[in-house]
Amino acid sequence: MPAHPAPARVVTLPAWSWRLAPALLVCLAAPAFFVARIPWLGWVLLAGGLVVAWLIERRDADGPSAPDDDPAAGGIRRPSLVRDLSLIAVGLLIVSVIDLKAELDNLSMLRFTLALGGAVAVPYVISRWVYRDRAIRFPWRGGGRWSAFQWTWLVAVLGLGWLILPFYFITSGVYLNWPVVDTPELIARLFVGVGAVGIWDELFFICTCFALLRRHFRFWQANTLQAVVFVSFLWELGYKAWGPLLTIPFALLQGFIFMKTRSLTYVVTVHLLFDAVVFLVLVHAHNPGVLDGLFLV
Repeated sequence: MPAHPAPARVVTLPAWSWRLAPALLVCLAAPAFFVARIPWLGWVLLAGGLVVAWLIERRDADGPSAPDDDPAAGGIRRPSLVRDLSLIAVGLLIVSVIDLKAELDNLSMLRFTLALGGAVAVPYVISRWVYRDRAIRFPWRGGGRWSAFQWTWLVAVLGLGWLILPFYFITSGVYLNWPVVDTPELIARLFVGVGAVGIWDELFFICTCFALLRRHFRFWQANTLQAVVFVSFLWELGYKAWGPLLTIPFALLQGFIFMKTRSLTYVVTVHLLFDAVVFLVLVHAHNPGVLDGLFLV
């Protein structure tokens, strides 16, 4: 009889590793770019993170246990931390070249399209055709059929958004970070813009940043790091005041949901439902009396 195939070896990631240091430096570039608005600090953090990652990988390669037979990696070659962090760095650099203030004119929407699109496309192209490691994937059909809990969570997202978002946007005044939408054309542009950015969020923060970090770190570490990048972007986009009290849990939940479902379609659906409420709240806030019967605030 033929011998049974050897079981696949499972990579066991260490609870703590010096590799966290360069990853943290790279991810801290996001608040430097988008919260503190200090570009040179972001560049220094990105460069420092990549240099430290290179030094760590060089040390590991020269040590008694090379990456090919590292016990911490279960005998499987580790992915290159330098390469994966460089993909995140490229995406952050591309996004950082534009002002993320929400605007709805043709030039602003084109600028957003090129910068945000490039931040997803360029790392993917580098990973796929330069590094040839297929580290970035977009599993639209992943996860199989949705469970009853997943359908229930979609309803809960709408309910929580309806309850929390009007109070946040209107009482804090952050709705003023978005342009006035008082004509059908502007309302339509806002609808497209909010939805497009919501889809991009999942393509970049989850399928790019989180997926790359997850190759090196345990779930909670990778999820926390991607949340730093996610929340920093949303801050400059307009979710200020006490917005991080909402965006931090949202970013962490999206990473958790993606890990459990392996479905980009599902996390995008969750995000778009949430953003649908955001869209309606912004229309309501800029047009008193139009949707007063829909919200409590």
